[in-house]
Amino acid sequence: MRARDNPFASHRLHAMAYRPRGATWDALLARLETLGRRAAVVGPEGSGKTTFLEQLAPRLRERGFSAHLLRVGPDHPPLAADGLAALAAGLGAGDFVLLDGAERLGVLAWRRFERATRGAGGLVLAAHAPGRLPTLLETATDPGLLWELVEELTGWPPARRAECDALFALHRGDLRKVFRALYDRCAQA
Repeated sequence: MRARDNPFASHRLHAMAYRPRGATWDALLARLETLGRRAAVVGPEGSGKTTFLEQLAPRLRERGFSAHLLRVGPDHPPLAADGLAALAAGLGAGDFVLLDGAERLGVLAWRRFERATRGAGGLVLAAHAPGRLPTLLETATDPGLLWELVEELTGWPPARRAECDALFALHRGDLRKVFRALYDRCAQA
C-alpha cells in the first residue's frame, strides 16, 4: 500500500473534525468569552488538544480575530526572548495566541510568555494539567471515540473493533500512538 493511500496517513487524520464531547463549538466559544478570552485546554497526550487548537484558529478568524498558533516541543524551536519581544510588539486586541505544549515552559519561561501576550485579545493554551489559566475544556478519549474515528477513516466492519479496543488499552488512550500503530499495520498488509 502506498503511504498516501493508508487510511491512517497524517493528511487524512488532520482532515478529520475535532469532536468536542458534551459541548458544541458555539458553547465553547461562549465559555471562552466568559473566561475573559484566556483559558486552557487540558488533557493527556493524544487526547486531541493540538487538534482542538488547530480547529479553534479558523473559528476565531471567522469572528474577526487573527489567530497565532505557537508550538513548544521537541519538533519546534523554543520560544526565545527576542521572538517573544517581536510577538509582543505585534499583538493587539484583535489577536488570539494559541499555545500548544504549555507544560514544556518552566516557571520563568511561562512568566515571560504571559507578559509578552498581555496585549493580545485572547490566549488559549494546551497543557497536560490544569493550573496556568482557567480550564475551558478537558480533553479525553475512550474506545467509542476511537472506533467512531476508525470507522470514518476506514469503513471497517464491527468485527475489527476488538483490535482497536486492544490498541486503545495498550497505548493507554493515546490516540496519536494508536493511529501510528494502525498506520503500521495497514502499511504491512
